[in-house]
Amino acid sequence: MEEKIKEALAEIQRGTAEIIDIEGIEKLIKNYYENGENFYVKAGFDPTAPDLHLGHTVLIQKLAAFQKFGGIVQFLIGDFTATIGDPTGKSETRKVLSEKQVIENAQSYKEQVFKILDPNKTEVMFNSKWLKELGTSGLISLASNLTVARMLERDDFSKRYASQTPIAVNEFIYPLLQGYDSIAMNTDIELGGTDQKFNLLMGRTLQKAYNTGKQQAVLMMPILEGLDGVQKMSKSLNNYIGVTDEAFDMFGKVLSISDELMWRYYELLSTKSLKEIEKLQKSVENKTLHPKDVKDSLAMEIVDRFHGTGSGEKAKAEFKKVFAKKDIPTDMAEFQLENDIWICQALVESNLVSSTSQARRDIKANAVSINQEKVTDDKLNLAIGEYILQKGKKNFAKIIIK
Repeated sequence: MEEKIKEALAEIQRGTAEIIDIEGIEKLIKNYYENGENFYVKAGFDPTAPDLHLGHTVLIQKLAAFQKFGGIVQFLIGDFTATIGDPTGKSETRKVLSEKQVIENAQSYKEQVFKILDPNKTEVMFNSKWLKELGTSGLISLASNLTVARMLERDDFSKRYASQTPIAVNEFIYPLLQGYDSIAMNTDIELGGTDQKFNLLMGRTLQKAYNTGKQQAVLMMPILEGLDGVQKMSKSLNNYIGVTDEAFDMFGKVLSISDELMWRYYELLSTKSLKEIEKLQKSVENKTLHPKDVKDSLAMEIVDRFHGTGSGEKAKAEFKKVFAKKDIPTDMAEFQLENDIWICQALVESNLVSSTSQARRDIKANAVSINQEKVTDDKLNLAIGEYILQKGKKNFAKIIIK
């Protein structure tokens, strides 16, 4: 029994940035193993950006880990707080969402997260259920638990205050409402990113103030580096792997990461145990296993997670066909274009480049091919026929010119 608890705690602590009250988490897990009692693990998501990338899933992976050891995940969609807008990490007030946007984004989140979480051990909750009923007197009572001076201790607020950047009063309310969520949900543990520390601790503060008989433990996860291994994974930096990426693209992106970054991805994204990962590392170190084979395994695991079992193996075979044999992929987008179209315009209209100027640069860099032959003339016009356009190593499009 003690060995099981020890292993569970090791998995829970794996890859974390900071944990507040690890002793409390240990008690909850011990109680589950000894008495079969579940506990509640909360993570809040404001449905402002429905398309997740792997950086977002680091937190969801940790929620899934808790489900193995007695945790019931409270997947909180902040449909009420999204109408306020959490200012965390922002230098100015965030625009609020319409109710329609919130509903659409929330549905998209639900569809994506159940590719990782066990739906039978997950409660999807919406904080409008209790926050709409809080009322004016309830809100005033809630606000009385925190001073303005304490609120200004929050890093982003203090910076904005010092630089005389406006802070709306409703933004002070946000962390209070997030803390109140923990009271309404009777939460035992709350998860979040390192940038959410102030808000996460608010749950502990308010649970104590409201005499709930508990103070939630807090677990914070780090930011996942993007494909470049330096900057955080971000769509704006174009160094991300999207949850909705095609299997082939997802597989290729994972393979593109460095051997060093691969172990970071294993730690934060893989469902393999710490012992299994350690065994893989030792095999690579003593050269009984090639790093590429280990990376293949990770890529297949991630593709299977989001596209279904067996998809990873298919993506690997397709990838090998394209790159090892230099064959053309069997499945690619098709575009019908007009006769005598300029090659740069064809590249734009087939979504291979963002602009004709970028197309020129790619041609000059020998990164563009037609039917697997390099294009050297950036003034080339294409006549009637069918062509396979290729940019770089893995971007293909079939164009039909009538």
